[in-house]
Amino acid sequence: MERVAIRTGKPYEVVIGHGLLPRAGELLPLRGVKKAAVITDSAVGPLYAEPVEASLRAAGVEAVRFTFPGGEEHKSLQTVGEILEFLAREGLTRSDLVVALGGGIVGDVAGFAASAFLRGIAFVQLPTTLLAAVDSSVGGKTGVNLTAGKNLAGAFYQPELVLCDCDTFETLSPEIFADGRAEAVKYGVIRDAEFFDRLKTGDFSEIVPIVKRSVEWKAAIVGADEFESGERKLLNFGHTLGHAIEKESGYRITHGHAVAIGMALMAKAADAHGLSAEPCAARVREALVANGLPVKSPFPPEALMGALLSDKKRAGDTLTLVLPERIGNCVLHPVKVDGVLDFIRAGF
Repeated sequence: MERVAIRTGKPYEVVIGHGLLPRAGELLPLRGVKKAAVITDSAVGPLYAEPVEASLRAAGVEAVRFTFPGGEEHKSLQTVGEILEFLAREGLTRSDLVVALGGGIVGDVAGFAASAFLRGIAFVQLPTTLLAAVDSSVGGKTGVNLTAGKNLAGAFYQPELVLCDCDTFETLSPEIFADGRAEAVKYGVIRDAEFFDRLKTGDFSEIVPIVKRSVEWKAAIVGADEFESGERKLLNFGHTLGHAIEKESGYRITHGHAVAIGMALMAKAADAHGLSAEPCAARVREALVANGLPVKSPFPPEALMGALLSDKKRAGDTLTLVLPERIGNCVLHPVKVDGVLDFIRAGF
């Protein structure tokens, strides 16, 4: 097992390895816990819920399960409300535990529900996708989508532990696995040229070191800026356009694929506007293609403006974009709202 310390206001660890879910009762922080609510979705539950629950029961903890349908359309306030009602019916107390078992959607909604139930109940993340393992399970961002856009309601709420069993990636389709590839490549572009060079071939055969390196970079960034007032905004490279593409597609384009397109477009725009110290667009595009990811938007820039301007990273009349100065270093670039369309158009 590998361990990465997350030094936020409430410190915790990310544990990475193989064969960890059947050991959940041994590895999770269960002192004083009488009941654990396993929150999962209809895809993950049949695969992994029973081994986790059996391990919890062996540790003397009662396990109850809530399953909701998979899909971005269920990353909603309605789902959070249903989870809250479930926790209340099951009589969980502040000394009990919420277990988020699944991909990023499960972690986001379960974490948001945990932050609200009894004004805060402990929760743990058990990510089962590469994307959740390298990104969304770490750092404490929880939340849901609103009609106006993605992740517009939520809370910063750190877990007690993240337990990442890389064996779960074996059941992912190539497309879903590629979503996580996109987020790993992102870390290379924003902070680590050596890591980028390692990933640009598309070789993810040694998965534990890749997850660990990604988590180490996220740990460093969120440890310095837990609540996204500065440096943490760099983690949004590709996400501003990516979220707009997701929404415009009716969430038929998955998060990682949309972020990949966003990264390619932002790198091209940075080059076109002379904001890169060295050309980055071609290298970013080649790395994404090598990892089975798209690099072209199916929508024109004009179609994305509504979602762009409701992005949570907008402040007043300014939208902060993340641009690569060179591979291994991104910078924050504020753009006035009335200039956003012309700026991004250069990336299309």
